[in-house]
Amino acid sequence: MTAAPDMTVIALGAHVLDTLVSPVEQIPEGQGGQLVEQIKVTAAGPAGGTALVLAKLGATVRSAGAVGTDTIGDQLLALLARDGVDTSLLLRRDGTQTSASVVAVRPDGSHPTLHVIGANGGYGPDDAPWDAITAATHLHLGAPELMGGEAAAKVLSFARDHGVTTSVDCIVPGEAAWLDWIAACLPYVDYLLPNDDQVLGWTGTTDLVTGCRALLDRGAGCVVATAGAAGAVIVTADGEHTVPAFAVDVVDTTGCGDSFSAGFLRGLSLGHDAPEAAVLGCATAAQVAGGLGTDHGDYDLAAIQAFAAGAPTIDR
Repeated sequence: MTAAPDMTVIALGAHVLDTLVSPVEQIPEGQGGQLVEQIKVTAAGPAGGTALVLAKLGATVRSAGAVGTDTIGDQLLALLARDGVDTSLLLRRDGTQTSASVVAVRPDGSHPTLHVIGANGGYGPDDAPWDAITAATHLHLGAPELMGGEAAAKVLSFARDHGVTTSVDCIVPGEAAWLDWIAACLPYVDYLLPNDDQVLGWTGTTDLVTGCRALLDRGAGCVVATAGAAGAVIVTADGEHTVPAFAVDVVDTTGCGDSFSAGFLRGLSLGHDAPEAAVLGCATAAQVAGGLGTDHGDYDLAAIQAFAAGAPTIDR
């Protein structure tokens, strides 16, 4: 088999330690307790989770961002390193905790979340690893809203000026004010990777393709919107495409967006066009959805490619 093309990624931005509890049907009242089947800890976040999955897919990945000097930070770095991510660009901050979430996973796979922003909130352009960015093929910026659109634009425009492919994923909800907050960075984004709720809420539209086109009008080069069981919609200036999701038994949707981003970006590195890359993204997300947390699944790039080639999709 021919070796996959080299892909060197800087995954910059939000790195989070997730503690997942499953299944949770309700929170006990007062001092009550409840037995569950599983509690698991995993590296996550739109930068950290994407970094982890990209490494499993054979990319060379360096995480850049900020964590605390606490034990949560120690554990987050260890989990990233375990799956092959270079953590040497993650800054350790005194006086602030590492970003963390507690995720209550319902039996249907949905998951309300309790979150602490922590050290992620203090990372900005002054901290960016400029030399490492110039040496990369891809810069993936997770949660630019934490530094603001103008600050994120400094990092993304630098990458673009040095021939680095840029992508962005956000964690904020679909509220119109957030689009104005990040708008300044969109002209420097080659691939914007929101979910359908974000697209519709940010743009105030009721049609996903129309909403994606509104984001193109703000400057994004290509918008790839995930839509859960409906798959993904890819919109460029030349047209739109829909890629179906794969039919799998869903255990937990935590990390599915980040794993889609990883699979999509890895597909681009292989020379696929955006719709073909989105198939690889959906195939990667399907592996993660079958278990608990972003790091679920024993797979590599070849396994994902084989799954994408033969697994059934959801017909809608």
